Amino acid sequence: MQHPNRRSVLSRVAAGATLVLLPQQSQAAAIRPGLVYAAGQKFDKSFNEGAFAGAERFKAASGIPVVEYLPSNPAQFDQGVASLLRRGVTDLVAIGFYYATPLARLAPAHPAVRFTLVDAVAEAPNLRCVTFKEQEGAFLVGVLAALASKTGTVGFVGALDIPLIRKFIAGFEQGARHARGDIRVVVNFVGTTPAAFNDPTAGAEVARSQFQRGADVVFAGAGVSNFGIFAAANEARRLAIGVDSNQNYLYPGSILTSMLKRVDLAVDSTFQAALQGRWSAGTVALGLAEGAVDYTLDENNRELLTPAMLDAAEAARRAIVAGWIPVADGS
Repeated sequence: MQHPNRRSVLSRVAAGATLVLLPQQSQAAAIRPGLVYAAGQKFDKSFNEGAFAGAERFKAASGIPVVEYLPSNPAQFDQGVASLLRRGVTDLVAIGFYYATPLARLAPAHPAVRFTLVDAVAEAPNLRCVTFKEQEGAFLVGVLAALASKTGTVGFVGALDIPLIRKFIAGFEQGARHARGDIRVVVNFVGTTPAAFNDPTAGAEVARSQFQRGADVVFAGAGVSNFGIFAAANEARRLAIGVDSNQNYLYPGSILTSMLKRVDLAVDSTFQAALQGRWSAGTVALGLAEGAVDYTLDENNRELLTPAMLDAAEAARRAIVAGWIPVADGS
């Protein structure tokens, strides 16, 4: 949901979260940007597609194309990086938590290259890490889920049990219980490996099991597996909540809202910072205050969200940004 009065500060992240400045060329220095996607589908209507949108926005603004690599599995990361570096990439953004370990090893071996990791933290002198306060966005959709529920039970379906997904779960549970103290929250996972992000059939099965347990609103945090969760919700006449990108249009009337995670802004702002000589190594976490997480409201879900529900979500937003409601991240 767009909020004109809340301007994202992602374009200023490098200046505000500087830990280590690498030697820079002059303003508007020549760069060759590269992007390694998360394993799976490029046009996944989710995380990767958000990264692609950020790369396209940078290209439109600067005229500089982004060299891309799409691995079919995380093990192909090293060969993907090698391929991009052979093509002269000076600034490489990697999308996905499972690239933290290989990046911590590879980055120091290429000190002239500026590496950025989105969605995890690792350490190297030439590595910038961008993470999100997923728990803050999940809190807001938890409020909406609880207020939309008629059964008093809502669910979360995650890809696998890892700290990143636990941040979504923690925020969702806190938001739901903030809105309704008697709400019941059920949690299940699609699998135990990163392949769980790309298994719609298993996603649908897990969602159906939650519907059988009484859940009538399910937050889908499982990448491409979300497609199965959405289809199951539509078939059962229940509600689902999308994640990362606006997924409301996939099943209008069946998707209550989507929790945005602005990977597009992270990618675009990183390349812009490099182009303008402002890139810095270090770690930054982005949340509601920066406009980096949010929920969606459009023509596909407007009739599902009452004014009272929206008022509750916006009140929660203000309280979180002001620090009145601290949202635990599940760690």
